[in-house]
Order: sequence, then structure tokens, then C-alpha cells
Amino acid sequence: MKKYRYFKNVVDINAEFADEDDKLPEYNQFNMNELIQEQKELEVKLRKQKSKRKEIEEIIRKNKGFAEMIENYGIVVNHKGEEFLLTRDKLIDFDRTQEVLRLKLNNYRIEEEKTKEIVEISETYLSYPVVAQLIIPKINLESYVLRDFSKETMDKCIVKFWGPNPNEIGNFCIAGHNYEKENMFSDLKELEVGEEFFLLDNKNGKYTYVVSDIYKVNYKNLEPINQETDSKRVVTLITCTSYSNDDRLIVQGIEKT
Repeated sequence: MKKYRYFKNVVDINAEFADEDDKLPEYNQFNMNELIQEQKELEVKLRKQKSKRKEIEEIIRKNKGFAEMIENYGIVVNHKGEEFLLTRDKLIDFDRTQEVLRLKLNNYRIEEEKTKEIVEISETYLSYPVVAQLIIPKINLESYVLRDFSKETMDKCIVKFWGPNPNEIGNFCIAGHNYEKENMFSDLKELEVGEEFFLLDNKNGKYTYVVSDIYKVNYKNLEPINQETDSKRVVTLITCTSYSNDDRLIVQGIEKT
């Protein structure tokens, strides 16, 4: 790219995008957690880049009166002309780099699709919309997870309480009564750290989770549904510790890697 002198009123463009490595990643030793983290970082870069691009477009808009002279005569008539050429070339650079980043993100999504175990679960249970299916072998639990949280749905089955869509980055929270029913959480207290359970949904497939924490909190404590998961998939199971108290049993599982 041709070099032009910088002037004080030229936007200070973050050089990290111009230095972006064009080589797409290799997947010989595929590690999904690392790719998810890099994908997050790339998405942040794209958001920053979009903001910078707007600044560059604004400079070009303000200097568009010089565009025709530069294109027709190939000359730089003054400082504004230099600024126009500089920002126009940077814009081309930005667009090229953005395309590379998007290719990388697309490759990550393709690789994630390859690792997904395809499943098909019913979309309704007792006429209520279903969002997922939970399987906990240790306590012989195999239950649908209803989509909409309400007193009515809670009386029928375990229900999504909070969080992202199932098997996506974040903390997917499932609430259920501890009733002695096959699709409730009466035996949740039997689980131990290190044991596995499964969450299935029609979009993302089947994921395995490992119990990482078990504890009790007051029902007013919102920490168990916190969505800060360090870019990991987490499932939190919530139930009462008895039929009539304010404490909740929390069983939290993190995606098995």
C-alpha cells in the first residue's frame, strides 16, 4: 500500500487488524473449548472493527469533494486529499481483514457441527412446548424440560428456569419440584461430584455434563443462575430441600471435555 503522511486530524486506527494473520487455522488436533474462546475473541474484534470502520467512512464522507479530483488526475492536492487516500486504503484493508475473520468464525462453526451428536426429541409434552431432554443415569431420571416457566408447568414436569438455549454457552438453569414422580427432582440429592448427566435438544444435539458442585442456598440467592461461565456450557439443576422450606438444593454441571 502507498505510504502517506499522517496528520493530527486522521483517525487513529488500531493496527492489530492490519496485522491479522491470513492463514486459516488447522484442525488436526481439534479442541472445541479453545476454538470457542478464540471465536469469542474474534467476535469482539469484529465489533471493534465495525466501530472503527464507521469512523473511516465518516472521514471519507467529509472529504468526498476531493475524491473525483484524485480519481481523475491521480494527484494529492492538499492535506485533505492525503487524508482521503489514507483512509480509503485503510478501509480496503479493514474489509479484507474482516473477511478473513469471518472465514475463521465460519470454519469454527463447521467444526462444531461435525462434533455434534444429532438427536430428535419430542417438541411437546402433555401439550406443553419442550425445549430439551435431561437424562441422569445415576438416579434413573429421563425427563423432558418444558420451555415455559410457570406454576402450571412446574406441576407437570421439570422446566427451564433461566439462561440461554440448551447446550449453548452460558448457564442453562432447570427447576423442578422434589415430588416423588418419575420426571421430578426427588432423587437429585443422591448425585455426587464427578457423576455425568446428559442434555439433549434438537438444535445442538447431545452434550455430556459432569457434576462440578453441589450446595444449598436460600431461595432469594440468585448466584446459582449467574451467567458468567468463562465461555463454558453449564447446566444448573434446582429443587427444594424439603416440601416446605426456603432452601434450594443446587447441582451444577459443566460440559465434559
